[in-house]
Amino acid sequence: MVILFGVIAAVLVFVIAAVVVGREAHRLDAVAPRAVYSLEEATDFVCDRLPVESQARLTPAEVEQLLTFHMQWLHSQGLQPDKAADQRQTIGDKVVVTEDALTAYLLGESDRHDVDLLDDVDAVNVVAAHLDYFEAIGAVGPQAPLDDVI
Repeated sequence: MVILFGVIAAVLVFVIAAVVVGREAHRLDAVAPRAVYSLEEATDFVCDRLPVESQARLTPAEVEQLLTFHMQWLHSQGLQPDKAADQRQTIGDKVVVTEDALTAYLLGESDRHDVDLLDDVDAVNVVAAHLDYFEAIGAVGPQAPLDDVI
């Protein structure tokens, strides 16, 4: 009799565990993985990937300032939430980010905040490296078809 109760208890524990694990797996599958952005890590990543010419012209502080401008621009476009929260991805409006628009924004903000860019190509290089960082941390969505960009 004791063995029977032991077997029933083991089966019950297994069933409860399977239900709980299955429910959590389903919940986590519905939530996008959280991409964690670190400004310090992004600055190091971008500085390491800039061409030698841009590295010679930009200080890490200037790169960090450009990355901050980029994040502000993303926030104004509705792509950076006010707070991180587990939620389903429900993007109603398509937002297309073009490197040209972003580079133009960075050049304007650099002028407005007295960040000396000796060559405009430095902003282009920072944008490209920063977008590579987003891809590396998994914060980039699917690429838009060409007809959405035009």
